[in-house]
Amino acid sequence: MTTQTAPTSQSVSAPQTRKPAQTTTDVSGGVAGADQPAANRGRTSIADVVVVKVAGIAAREIPGVYDMGGGLSRTIGAVRDRVPGGRPNVGRGVKVEVGERQTAIDLDLVVEYGVPITDVARDVRENVISAVERITGLEVVEVNVIVNDVHLPEDDAESQTTDSRVA
Repeated sequence: MTTQTAPTSQSVSAPQTRKPAQTTTDVSGGVAGADQPAANRGRTSIADVVVVKVAGIAAREIPGVYDMGGGLSRTIGAVRDRVPGGRPNVGRGVKVEVGERQTAIDLDLVVEYGVPITDVARDVRENVISAVERITGLEVVEVNVIVNDVHLPEDDAESQTTDSRVA
């Protein structure tokens, strides 16, 4: 006679990589029954895209953050923002790994020229951790900040003069 065992779940402390559009994370497992308190009846699941959006909004709130995402991502985002009816992508430049109770977050930033990058990174990290833990209830194990560009004041002046090809 053979015995089959159920698959074991992965460790709670190790974040798992998942596809943002299709996955959810159970934050609390409920218990069924009329004798249970109302707050315990049912389960709460949080989609990965929720963590992406919360982290993206929290990072953009920090002074000194000009934009988020890599070069190609920002270019596509700029085109998307100009399309009538298009909405800005608050998740651009944010990658997450979500486990059962924990999450790890990677952020790609463009900072303003002249601001202390270490201070901006620290402020972004603190704000993202606070927002994600408060809103989702997940423990944030790490926030990696990658500064991939610096926005120069001349960049705005050049884009304003080159918008029109004819006078």
